[in-house]
This record gives sequence, structure tokens and C-alpha cells, in this order.
Amino acid sequence: MFTNSNEYYKYFLNNNISLVISCISIAEYCVGGSIDELPLKNLQILPFNIDHSKRAGELARILFDERRKGKVDFRERLLIPNDSKLFAQADIDTNIEYFLTSDIESIKAIEILLKHTSLNFSHINLNIPVSNFFRISEQYSIL
Repeated sequence: MFTNSNEYYKYFLNNNISLVISCISIAEYCVGGSIDELPLKNLQILPFNIDHSKRAGELARILFDERRKGKVDFRERLLIPNDSKLFAQADIDTNIEYFLTSDIESIKAIEILLKHTSLNFSHINLNIPVSNFFRISEQYSIL
């Protein structure tokens, strides 16, 4: 999966696609790693704001309702509130075109949300190589 992540990173850099990271993701990363390990010089840092809060509540409500109805079973963790915040940021920020994740539970949550609301981003499963997602044959290297 690291290879795929690295290839997406290089593809986005080479195609002038903005790379954005949420402060929420940075906090999650710092649980097991150091902020110094992140390539922040190539990333725009996105703070969490009031508009994100409102949208996160709407998205979390959908996911909690679906779980309560027994239509989805998420692994034991705080997926709904944490991921809803990230989805809300990606949905509200018009600069974000793609939401990348390898987390099957997050992908499941996005698919449920798309049955109930529109999202202003496409999600990319990092288990799928960049060449398959974008239908390209070229390998990318950082300039």
C-alpha cells in the first residue's frame, strides 16, 4: 500500500493537483508517528472550521441512523465522528477533488453517505494503483 500511496503522491505533484491534509489527520498520525515525518512542505494544511462542523454533524447523523437501523456495522472505533469530520472538510473545501484512504471502514461510510447525500469529492481506494484509477500507463517520479 505504501507503493500506491507514493505513486498517488507523485502523480498529484506532477499534475499540479493540490495536496491537502487535515489537522485532524495530522493529529491521528501523531498518535503513532512524528509530525516531522510528514511531507508538510508539499501539503496544504486544512484547519477544521464552523462550516466543517455543521456538515460533519449532518454526515454523522446519516451514518449513526444507518447503524442504528442495522444497515451497517462498523468495526469498533470512533469511525463515524472522526471520519465525518474529514468527509465534511473534503466536501466543503472546493479545492479538494479527491479523498484518499485505504481504510475499508471509511470507504464503506462514503458509500453509505452517497446513498443519502451528494459529496463534492471522489474517493480513491489506495489499494487501487494510480495507473488503474486514472487509466494511465506511465510511472511518475518527483521532479
